Amino acid sequence: MEFNLDSLVRDNIKNMTTYSSARHEFSGNASVYLDANENSFGSPLPDSFNRYPDPLQIQVKEKLSKIKGVPPQNIFLGNGSDEAIDLLFRVFCEPGRDNVIIFPPTYGMYEVCAEMNNVKIKKINLTKDYQLNIEAIEETFDPFTKLIFICSPNNPTGNSINRSDVEIILNNFNGIVVIDEAYINYSKQKSFITELTEYPNLVVMQTLSKAWGLAGLRLGMAFASQPVINLMNKVKYPYNINTATQLLVLDALKNIEWVNNHISVTVFEREKLKNELLNLSFTESVYPSDANFLLAKMKNASGIYQILVGQGIIVRDRSKIVLCDDCLRITVGTEAENKLLVEVLNKL
Repeated sequence: MEFNLDSLVRDNIKNMTTYSSARHEFSGNASVYLDANENSFGSPLPDSFNRYPDPLQIQVKEKLSKIKGVPPQNIFLGNGSDEAIDLLFRVFCEPGRDNVIIFPPTYGMYEVCAEMNNVKIKKINLTKDYQLNIEAIEETFDPFTKLIFICSPNNPTGNSINRSDVEIILNNFNGIVVIDEAYINYSKQKSFITELTEYPNLVVMQTLSKAWGLAGLRLGMAFASQPVINLMNKVKYPYNINTATQLLVLDALKNIEWVNNHISVTVFEREKLKNELLNLSFTESVYPSDANFLLAKMKNASGIYQILVGQGIIVRDRSKIVLCDDCLRITVGTEAENKLLVEVLNKL
């Protein structure tokens, strides 16, 4: 099946004129900037904050390129991964006509963005072991299916999706396949960013919010072919990543050793916490996890959630989500936090 990107793009996006900011029209160094109506006298903060940020975040992308092994031109940076998700809807999905496929239980923003953009959602539940139902997928997509979202490791279940199943979709679906790898750093599975040159219909999303501990900076990443990245840059707001975020991220990216060390600690604590949860009389199952959280099936999960809230311990009650009956999603905390959690649970 020959992939045709142009046939997927909305006509108004193909025909639109991209907003050209002052920083788009000039790149490089100069001694006097009088082009963007900025405050030339500075600001109460360091001087760089009186200037608009780099609209394409070149320095950050160059640094990420070395870490991820992906050329800068194949990287999109968004205000969290949620911006990338929304842009994919706006680029490829005609409101009121097109549809996308998701696999519940999964990350909720796919459905939220679909509703905001008036795009129909087709839901195909995961199997009982939280894997893709390939036969159902092949029977569900149609000529108006533009995007398929696969979260792996999946949220809220924590497991990775079988790689061979994802490859079947990539090879047989003539639309955009989005693989959300927000938790990939905690997994032994290989990232799909290594497959970008093989699949022109592939978009891989990652984030600095999890393993890098930068949730407050809101920096999401999308990796794709250059034509897809160009379309996302065409539609995004000109200065979507502020200067403070860019500077702080550049500083954080120098500390890979710190990140790798805390990934190892998290994985160790994850396995220890899993065993401690399984020892509880009311725990029915703790599902396999490649993420920094565990999905635990417990008797009276909602009641246990309320007890934990009363003790100042907040987990996520997922008991009303499809295929997650009586389940709590528990983030792996520090050793002390996990110990306190287990102590409270042992008293129930």
